[in-house]
Amino acid sequence: MTDPRTNRHVEIKQDEQTVAAAQVAAAEEPGGTARASLHAAPGHVAPGTRARLVDAVMDLPEVRASGRLRATVPLGDTESLWRLRERTEGADTRPAGSTALVDAGIPPPDRPGSGQQPDGPAPQP
Repeated sequence: MTDPRTNRHVEIKQDEQTVAAAQVAAAEEPGGTARASLHAAPGHVAPGTRARLVDAVMDLPEVRASGRLRATVPLGDTESLWRLRERTEGADTRPAGSTALVDAGIPPPDRPGSGQQPDGPAPQP
């Protein structure tokens, strides 16, 4: 994960502090497998922060152009795991040391499971 042409660093900040971050490696070819490693700051992190990090990763053009995602998430980070399951298809999750490994398909943007509503954008309150 060192080639800046194929790798991205994504951060979620709160009050100028990084509270969650991810390293993302693009697939080597369109439709290939993108890789991501997600982390949150130690201590309390506001609810929704980890889900926002997953959304930021899933919305990267290089991830959307991939067919699959392999992600590492700290074991016990249920918010990230839940959001990954919502945004992907057929997610397979297994523990590996202090992390959970997720292997999942990336649906096209116009299909449910992609984080988009099947009939267009979510209604505004």
